[in-house]
Order: sequence, then structure tokens, then C-alpha cells
Amino acid sequence: MSIHIESVRVSECKGFSIVIPTWCNLEFLKICLRSLQQNSQMQHQVIVHLNDGKDGSADYVRELGIDFTESEENIGVCYAVNLAASLARHDWLLFLNDDMYCCPGWDIELAKKIDQIGHDGCMLSGTMIEPFETGNSCVAVKDFGRGASSFDEAGLLSAYSSLAKADWNGATWPPTLLSKRWWNAIGGFSTDFSPGISSDNDLSMKMWHAGCRTFIGVGTSLVYHFVSRSTAKIQKNNGRRQFFKKWGVPQSLFDRAFLRRGEQNRSMALPEPTRNFSYYSNVVRHYMKYGP
Repeated sequence: MSIHIESVRVSECKGFSIVIPTWCNLEFLKICLRSLQQNSQMQHQVIVHLNDGKDGSADYVRELGIDFTESEENIGVCYAVNLAASLARHDWLLFLNDDMYCCPGWDIELAKKIDQIGHDGCMLSGTMIEPFETGNSCVAVKDFGRGASSFDEAGLLSAYSSLAKADWNGATWPPTLLSKRWWNAIGGFSTDFSPGISSDNDLSMKMWHAGCRTFIGVGTSLVYHFVSRSTAKIQKNNGRRQFFKKWGVPQSLFDRAFLRRGEQNRSMALPEPTRNFSYYSNVVRHYMKYGP
């Protein structure tokens, strides 16, 4: 079922409410929060969700005096982000992983794109720099360390601007920015995707069904991603199966035909997908795999 949300014109963006879920990842969290303090050009609200903060994360966040929510155990990214987002004070909500370091000017580049778009019916992502190649054309690759102790911050700060990319289509993953108005209207993350595999794709599909056609990865808004793989510690949900059974479209086809992920962004609004023989044969293959 689709709904239609009318986009509204936006005034100058003054800041984001930044939601960071964390799960016993203190050393990365310290790096992430320090980067926000040092490298942001705007005044933001930071909200941390503490999934079992017994590693010292809870004490650290309290010492900093920033907003937080907490749970005694890991409740997964969907519940964690939804809970933390309930404290958001700004008109724009940004979801950030705790193993990300935001490079200088990361926020102002996103704000510039909002001003250029001119309305709130959009979903934006920053561009990740990762230490090794994963085949993701939306990511810049340069190794500045794969752990907190080996992080080459000075090297990153001297080189990050040379790793900027052209804007790309298919914004989904963190840093993920969308208006709080749209977030509330679509109900945030779907908790049936807990602990969180494919929840970002589902969020994009909910935005699509609500009428959003602007999904832009901003190539000059850069964050370093350590790829610490917290997901290795959880029992994963079968997100691809859930996505197909919910939407009737394979996740990979949604990425390619709807979001046109990885293509250079040349216009603000994406066209409707071409539903040709290849499209429907892909759907049928997944129907045979997953059932109705």
C-alpha cells in the first residue's frame, strides 16, 4: 500500500539531530564523537542509543552530557534508532554508525544539497571511505586503519578531499539524512527487520512508496568507515527474503531499477523503473526461491 506525502519547501538548514546506536564499541564511539565535535561546521544535536553500555560507553556519554537512550541488552538497530530518534529536536534526522569518522565539512555539504533540492522530500547519504575494496562503486577506497588503535587520523585529514566523488544515485546506508517529518510519517525503521539486516533498504522503499524520488549520495560529504562489523556478533535476520515477501520486489532489483544505485546523479528526481522482461523474470526467480 502506498501513501503520498506532499513535500514542503525548506528554509536554511541549521543543524541535524544525529542518532548513533552503539553496542560495547567504546573506542570507536570516542573517535566518532570527537570527529563530530572537531569537524562539524553546524550546531547539531547528538543522541546516542546505548545497547548494553557496560563497557564504559554509558559513563562516557553521561560525562559528555549529550542526549541518550539506553537498553540493558542489544535491541538491534531498528528499535535503537527509533527510540533515540524520539528525542530529536531538529527538522533533519541523521543516522550515523558508531564506527564512522566524519571528515571536515561533512555536514555543510549535506546542508548545501538540501538547499539545492529546496524541499524535504529527499533522502541523502554521505560518501564512505573504506580501508579495502568491496566492489561498491559508491565508496572511496583508501586504508587509514582498520581499528581504533591503528587509525591514521593525520593521514586521513591530509588526503580526504582528494577522495571526493561525483554525486551518486541510491542513498540508503549511513550516514543517512532525511527530514523528521517524513521519518515520522513513514514510521521510521520497520522493527520486523530486527535486528536490522536490510532495514535500510526497507526504509528507502517506504520513502519511495510515500512519493520520494530523490535519493542522492553526496560525493563531497565524506566519512571514514572502519567496517568494524558489529553484525558479526548478532544472529542475523534474513533481510533479503523479508524484503521480497513484503514488497514483491527483490532487494537487488530495487537497488538497480528503482534507486539506480551507483549511477552518477544527473537530476534531482529518479524516473520510474522500467518494467520489462528482465524485470519480471527477476521477480519470478525470487518468487520461486522465497514463495508468495
